[in-house]
Amino acid sequence: MADKDADFKKIKRLIKIMKENGLVEIEIKHGDDKIALKRAQPQSVVGQPITGIPVIGYESAAVSPFPPPADAAASTDQAASGEGGEDLAEIKSPIVGTFYATPSPDSEDYVEVGSRVDPQTVVCIIEAMKVMNEIKAEISGTISEILVSNGQAVEYGQVLFRVKAD
Repeated sequence: MADKDADFKKIKRLIKIMKENGLVEIEIKHGDDKIALKRAQPQSVVGQPITGIPVIGYESAAVSPFPPPADAAASTDQAASGEGGEDLAEIKSPIVGTFYATPSPDSEDYVEVGSRVDPQTVVCIIEAMKVMNEIKAEISGTISEILVSNGQAVEYGQVLFRVKAD
């Protein structure tokens, strides 16, 4: 009976660790012993269920569930000095996630160097918590530099593109 109590305590500790770290599923093997725990999946912040398989190409209702900081609205308006001394605007990542240059694996890139963009042009997708977030240019101009590659992890505020503004 003491072994069952110890095992029960270990399982309770695993469940606590799962909750604390946002884990939905865990499987542990030790010799011939195996334990697999699975919790109900939580709903994402924007109300879409989180799935185990990312699906590229679906539109997201919002870029971020959190309002941007006061200086983020001007993030694409900030100029950066590019090659040749020209001033370039930057399109920065509004969230932490995975950068995708295409809507699906067999599609062409949203934009390339030389592409014309306007404020509503989708320039990429950033996947965060299995939600695909379309990122718009929010500026008119020409893409002059792409600073990240497809499938690359990006940080909040990381420069994704440089744009020669109109």
